[in-house]
Amino acid sequence: MGKSPSSIQQVAALPYRTFADGPVGQPHVLLITSRQTGRWVVPKGNLMVGKAPHEAAAIEAEEEAGVRGAVSPVPLGHFRYQKLLSGGGSVMADVALFPLAVTDELKAWIEMDQRKRRWFTTGEAAAAVDEVELGELINRFGDGQGPRPIG
Repeated sequence: MGKSPSSIQQVAALPYRTFADGPVGQPHVLLITSRQTGRWVVPKGNLMVGKAPHEAAAIEAEEEAGVRGAVSPVPLGHFRYQKLLSGGGSVMADVALFPLAVTDELKAWIEMDQRKRRWFTTGEAAAAVDEVELGELINRFGDGQGPRPIG
């Protein structure tokens, strides 16, 4: 039996957009429910062979949240969480969070029957997620320290 890693690296997207009826320039972020517990999370997953980390984050956003857009190659930061494993154990995951400017919301996507998605103000989203570090990144993003220029 092999030794399990003490931590794993993952990538996540922070899908965002502004709405015409909201404050000018105030981003809203899209959260999804996790499959196991139904809590609010960002689309995330493992690094992918042949893909840059930000490209993998964009793929996760499309598969899990049904959104496409321009993803920044520069992460907003990192957060950690305890990932539950199928065998009953857990491992610490270090996640790089990439902002994704949503240009297209799909009507159908791979995990649409397994998750809910909802737009939140950054303050609401920060309060809705369980991970303190993720909430801090979302708050910082909403305070004008993001979004960063893309391209």
